[in-house]
Amino acid sequence: MKRIVEIVPARPGWYSRWQIGPEVTRCYPVSLWALVEEADGSGREVVGMDCAGQWPGAEENESGGGFVRYLFQLPDSGAPEDVEPPSPAALRSAGPRRQPAAAPRPVVAA
Repeated sequence: MKRIVEIVPARPGWYSRWQIGPEVTRCYPVSLWALVEEADGSGREVVGMDCAGQWPGAEENESGGGFVRYLFQLPDSGAPEDVEPPSPAALRSAGPRRQPAAAPRPVVAA
């Protein structure tokens, strides 16, 4: 079993590429990078989780898809030709989301 050591947000331009058919690939923007290690502290690696909630080695990845590689494209150059925005259902299930901060409560003097 692996454990997460650190999580950092991914900068724009990073994508994970997945093979979904013999000649078909699909890219998703990477949302975060995680440094993971074996339970005994050995075997550290960095994995990216994409905006569809997939990462290499996850059991819940898109059926029939296999991870190919990470790629980087400068944001000014546009997205890869095979980029796929995630479905609304994938976005809802992809993990924690930022929540708006509650409005400060007024202080009432006694």
